[in-house]
Order: sequence, then C-alpha cells, then structure tokens
Amino acid sequence: MQVKLINIGFGNYISANKLISVTSPDSAPIKRAVQVSRDKGLLIDASFGRSTKSVIFMENGYIVLSALAPELLSERISDNSASEGEKN
Repeated sequence: MQVKLINIGFGNYISANKLISVTSPDSAPIKRAVQVSRDKGLLIDASFGRSTKSVIFMENGYIVLSALAPELLSERISDNSASEGEKN
C-alpha cells in the first residue's frame, strides 16, 4: 500500500488514507471539537500563526488546523485521487 500525501500548506502534508473530513472552522460544534482536541493534546496547528480556514479530522482522533481554504484542500484531495486512479 502506497502512502498518498496531501499538501495542507507551508510544506506540511497529511496522509490521504487517514483523512476523514475537511471542514470550515466557523460553527460552534467544530470550535468545541478543536478545543477538546487541544485539551487532550490531539491538536496539530499547521497554520503557522495565520488564521485557520480549515479543520481537518483524522482517523486516529487528531485534528489538524490549516490556513488553506477547505475548497482548495478538496481540489488537492480530488487531484490526488484522480492521479491514483490513472496509475491503477
């Protein structure tokens, strides 16, 4: 099994195989989930001090914050999936 990585900005990558969802950080439930994750030590802030535009939920319970918009990350995920399909 080959690991597919997705660029989430500033030279940071996540495994496409472990990704559950990419959401906007604006709703109260997402803000609560981020706070709970921070309290448990399961938060990875990959926004490099910029405003958070995407909250990425991972399979292992970690939450990753990114400064890139969910739409841009969705395109990168789709591009990654399309190139994977071409190789098979």
